[in-house]
Order: sequence, then C-alpha cells, then structure tokens
Amino acid sequence: MNPTLRTERLVLEPYTPEDEEDFVALFQYAEVSRWMGDGPASEAADRALFGRIFTKVYAQNLFDVWAVRRDGLLVGHAEIKPTEDVGGHEIIYALAPTARGSGLGTEPAEALVAHGFNSLGLTKVFATVPEANEASLTLPARIGFEHVRDVEEKDDSTTRVLVRRRTR
Repeated sequence: MNPTLRTERLVLEPYTPEDEEDFVALFQYAEVSRWMGDGPASEAADRALFGRIFTKVYAQNLFDVWAVRRDGLLVGHAEIKPTEDVGGHEIIYALAPTARGSGLGTEPAEALVAHGFNSLGLTKVFATVPEANEASLTLPARIGFEHVRDVEEKDDSTTRVLVRRRTR
C-alpha cells in the first residue's frame, strides 16, 4: 500500500471506500476531467474507475495513487505510475476547482516528485500536459521540469512531455 505523504497544507493518503462520492464529484467537474485520461466520463464510469483503484491498483500494487486532502476534505487526486508513453514514471494530479488559486498545486506535484526520487529510486520523473492547458504548463516549469518533446494526438492536439531529473 502506498505511504501517506504530507506537505505544508495537504495530506496525500490512500483512498478509503468512503471517498467514493467525493472522488466521483471531483472527476465530474468538467474543468478537472477534460485534462485527465480520455476526458470527461459518465458518473457510472467514474464510479467504476474508483472501484478499480481498490480491486486492481491497490490489490495488485500496480502503482501509487492517493486522495489529496486539506483539513480532512478530499480536494484532489494524485498518482505516480510507469507509463509506456513517456518511457518512465509519470506524475498525475488534479485539484478541485474550489482548491485552485491558492498555490496548492505545487504541493502535490513536489510531493510526487520527491516520492519518485526518494522512495521509488527514480532518476527522472515525467509529466504530460496538453499544450492547450496553458495554466497547467507553468507549474511544472516553475518546479524544475523541462520540455523534452511533443506528442501529436489522434485528435490533432499536442501533448507536451516534460521531465525533471534527479540532481543528487
């Protein structure tokens, strides 16, 4: 089971079954889901995704995935997982719209990178960001990610592949 990670204002901890409603609500926000995976999904699909966190991801120890909490409330989602698309481990995180604008985004991103380097022993960590998601491109650059290549998607959009290398 993945460890609990703490930042100045957030706690990243494994999901519990009681998180289902908040998880579904988070992924039903269009401004969250439009940039995650294949984009917005039905409520039923998001419930199935939540179920797979327990029946597949945690049960088979596939990768680390967390509920992001502030003051005990679920305000986001975070994960780090091996991805063939980038040839390494990718960090993925999302915050609810109610948690944006207060500088919180840096905290799960930095916690995921530190976990990758310190706990997983990685020498580099990747992030992928749709080029159209300009707001989400600034944060990785601010915390040391560098642009390595672009991927042209089937829908003619472009995804930026970013990397942060371990420096010590």
